[in-house]
Amino acid sequence: MPLHTIALELVPPNVERGAQYAVDEAAKVRALSAESGVSLGHIMIPGMIDEDDDRPVEMKPKMDVLEYWSLIQPELPQARGLCTQVTSFLDESALRGRLTELNAAHFDGIAFVGVPRTLKDGEGGGVAPTDALSTFASLVPNRGVILIPTREGEQGRFTFKLDQGATYGMTQLLYSDAIVGFLTEFAASTDHRPEILLSFGFVPQMESKVGLINWLIQDPGNAAVAAEQEFVTRIAGLDPAEKRREMLDLYKRVIDGVGALGFPLSVHFEAAYGPSRPAFETFAAMLDYWSPGRSG
Repeated sequence: MPLHTIALELVPPNVERGAQYAVDEAAKVRALSAESGVSLGHIMIPGMIDEDDDRPVEMKPKMDVLEYWSLIQPELPQARGLCTQVTSFLDESALRGRLTELNAAHFDGIAFVGVPRTLKDGEGGGVAPTDALSTFASLVPNRGVILIPTREGEQGRFTFKLDQGATYGMTQLLYSDAIVGFLTEFAASTDHRPEILLSFGFVPQMESKVGLINWLIQDPGNAAVAAEQEFVTRIAGLDPAEKRREMLDLYKRVIDGVGALGFPLSVHFEAAYGPSRPAFETFAAMLDYWSPGRSG
């Protein structure tokens, strides 16, 4: 069954911050959700791995997904779990054990991801994400993959992942309506209709100094991504009302463009610098226009 959900991404905190930090952050999310009227169906927790040395925010040891979930779940009792799981560093037996634990902790969907950008596909010594999709089909009912509509060759890559058994695609952060053209072409060329989790991220003023979002979506030499980075840079400095209008306009174009293509849709929100009132006000404005499970 499709998730038809509103998911908020929460990144496991640095281990050095301790358990109380995680609990306090979840309590903040609960308060902001109630204040803004954003009803969260899922919390999406990424399994974090070391990446390039040029990451704008230093990568320190992170709390494990399961440990983090056990701390925040009591503060967010209405939400269930989604996560990403790196497969490339675990053999089949170890990965099976990990997925069994995630199932027992009430994770409704697990997106399989591969090696960081510093390595090539196939490196890592463990199970490739595309192999995991078929190997663990009976163990994990909702098997996700990352969808990057601006990436060269993504039509074929996404089709192959679906052929292997993926049931949903979670997009990279969307800062253009490139996903509309991507899914329009995809729908015309295949019968696959996986659920699509459309990812939108709030851009705080801090982005102007730090550049974390710009780094997250980077793809050197890709003009489509360069345009998205320019959009992020431009709206980072806008006042909250203008920023909200810009993000709402993008959201409307995406929803209007993909809404009639036959894909089950969910929304995945990110606040890369942490949950905040302006972020939740922006998410609420988007959901006032359209939310999963609501017709029209």
